[in-house]
Amino acid sequence: MVDFIYYVYRVHLHKRRGTPACSTGGFPLIRQGSRGSYVCIAQDNLNTLGYTTGGLDGVFGPQTYRAVVAYQKSVGLVADGIIGCNTWRSLQESVVGTGKTSTTINS
Repeated sequence: MVDFIYYVYRVHLHKRRGTPACSTGGFPLIRQGSRGSYVCIAQDNLNTLGYTTGGLDGVFGPQTYRAVVAYQKSVGLVADGIIGCNTWRSLQESVVGTGKTSTTINS
């Protein structure tokens, strides 16, 4: 299966890896200790929205965890620091239309 993520200035196309966090599909659940491209996508989204993750390193460490909790609190989600179905959906909806930023990942 292939995911498409649309941004104003870019489109990411990649083969999905892992079990989707939502029963309808999408990105996998990630949490502190997770590593890889999905963590980079989440870090990019959070940084774009003003929640500092400490960089785009693909490592879900303490700074990314704090950024996730702060974001979740700000949008009224359960602030558990885990990026599951609701947090992924909210992040993706929030970054649409933000355009290119200093942390944009270009493929």
